[in-house]
Amino acid sequence: MIDKEQTLGQLATAVPIAARVFHRHGLDYCCGGNRSLATACAEGGLDLGTVLGELETAAAASPGTGERWMERTVPELVGHILERYHIPLKLELPRLAELARTVERVHGSKASCPTGLGQHLAEMQRAVEEHLLKEEQILFPLMLTAPGRLARMPIQVMMAEHEDHGEALRRTRALTDDLRLPGDACLKWRELYRALGELEEELMEHIHLENSVLFPKVLEGSGASAVP
Repeated sequence: MIDKEQTLGQLATAVPIAARVFHRHGLDYCCGGNRSLATACAEGGLDLGTVLGELETAAAASPGTGERWMERTVPELVGHILERYHIPLKLELPRLAELARTVERVHGSKASCPTGLGQHLAEMQRAVEEHLLKEEQILFPLMLTAPGRLARMPIQVMMAEHEDHGEALRRTRALTDDLRLPGDACLKWRELYRALGELEEELMEHIHLENSVLFPKVLEGSGASAVP
C-alpha cells in the first residue's frame, strides 16, 4: 500500500514507477519532493484517492521496475548522473534553443507562436551549463574524495539552483500554453514541444536523483544531517 503521508521524493525513490504517475499529474517530486502526497494533491486540486489508486496499480503491475538507487554507491550514482544526464543536456539545450528561434522566426505572426521561448531557452542553457560545471569541477570531486560534511555548503548551493531550474521549467510551460500545439503546427514546432516535454521529464528525474538520493547519501554517510 502507498502511504499518503510519505513525501513525493520518498515515494519516487522507493517506487521508481511513481515518477511517471507524478509527472502525468503535474506533481513536482524533485524540487517539491519534500511535500507529502496528501498535501501535494490538495495543493494541486487533485483527487488523492485517484492518484493513490494509480500509484498502487502501477506498482502492482510493474514490481521491481526501475533502479533501486538507494542501494548504489556514491561513485556509481555520480557516474550515472554524468553519463545519463550531464552529457545529453549539453547537447539538447542548444538544439532546443535554436529550434525555438526557428519556430518564432517562421510563425511569429501567429497568436499561438511561443514568442520569447528561444531567448528563454538560451538563458536556461547558460544557467544549466554553469550548474553542471560546478558539479563536475567542485561538488562531485569533493563527494568522491572528502568527507560528506565538507560537501554540505556546495550541496545547499546546488539545491537552490535546482529551484531555479524548476522555475525555468514552469516558465517554459507558460510560454508554450502548457506544451499545447495549435492545429496548424509544422513538423519543427511539433518536434520542439515533444522534446521540451522529454526535457522536463528528464530534468525532473535528474534533480530528484540528486536531491532525494545522492545528496542525502553523501551527508548521512558522514554523520551530517540531511539538507532540509
